[in-house]
Amino acid sequence: MQDALRRIPWPIFFCCAGITVIGLCGLHRADMLYGTSRLFERQLIWIAIAWPAMFAVTLLPYRLLRPWSIWIYAGCVALLVVPLLMPPINGSRRWIPLGLFVLQPSEPARLAFIMAIAHYLMHSAKRRTWAGLIPPFVLTLLPLLLILREPDLGTALLFLPVLFAMLFAAGEKKTHLVVAILAGVACLPLIWQQMNAEQRSRVVTVFIQQDGGTTPAGDGFHLHQSKQVIALNGIYGSVSQQEMVSDDPAAWRLPAARTDFIFSLIAERYGLIGCTILLLLYSVLVLYGLRTAHRTKEPFGRLVAVGIVAMLAVQVIINTGMTVGLTPITGITLPLCSYGGSSLLSTSLAMGLLMNIAMRPGYEVAGIPFATRTTRIAA
Repeated sequence: MQDALRRIPWPIFFCCAGITVIGLCGLHRADMLYGTSRLFERQLIWIAIAWPAMFAVTLLPYRLLRPWSIWIYAGCVALLVVPLLMPPINGSRRWIPLGLFVLQPSEPARLAFIMAIAHYLMHSAKRRTWAGLIPPFVLTLLPLLLILREPDLGTALLFLPVLFAMLFAAGEKKTHLVVAILAGVACLPLIWQQMNAEQRSRVVTVFIQQDGGTTPAGDGFHLHQSKQVIALNGIYGSVSQQEMVSDDPAAWRLPAARTDFIFSLIAERYGLIGCTILLLLYSVLVLYGLRTAHRTKEPFGRLVAVGIVAMLAVQVIINTGMTVGLTPITGITLPLCSYGGSSLLSTSLAMGLLMNIAMRPGYEVAGIPFATRTTRIAA
């Protein structure tokens, strides 16, 4: 037991815990600004479920999941079809009601996708041919297009960067990587056609945004309010001030403050210092994940680690970027920080799998080193 505790990569857990606590502080600030809700208490319940699940994933060697990767992927893709057959909730078909809670199948689908791609790319004979590039793109486009139909642009945007990162880590030829990039660019018109009018408008808004002036209507409203809330309390945030800097309630209005725009609330409450601490925690997670991938000799584990790190990094970049107008507003959450049970649980499972890989960097079964007759005599 003591040996197992020593092997656990505690930096990963402490970074995850720190990010989650900062998220709770953001939810508390939302209650202060917009009225008390039960989301803070619900998030605590999800944390009580997610953290034990994170450690449970570390118990069994991750290699036991490898033969089941494709089947897990197939099951998650089937789950992605279910919401499309159900009545919409707030204009979207992203969730499956399960009584006490709702499941967002796109969350576990991301991790299943990473495992399936890793299972395929670990066989070098398959991936180092031109035809070998086709299956990874098929495995990528299938969940991507289904998620776009929900619609969920933010989650869909994660798949292609994660695929490229895993192809790079698998040692693909440079020409294959160039083709992968060109294929990804070629898929953009297809992705654009699958996007609805609202999603296209949000992409366009990034290029036509203007600072100052009257509050815009439509999709520009969310971006305008997000930047305004971030700028309200400067470097140190409202936590260091006795009074609110504005008496106008409209200045603080921020739709989806507890989910998509939790970063804006953290910036308002704790200023630039709080944002820096949060981004440093994410950076440590990414760097430790890359270190884990570098140290892992087994190809499946190395590729899964790279995929998890890429997914986390891209999601953080997209979410924080959209709050300041650098990326389109896509409805994607800030991992481990935003309110949401499916997101918190699936990301915690991914972090648990990363911890599992870090605990087992070598091969579990190794053959006897090859020895020639000469070396045996010398021994």
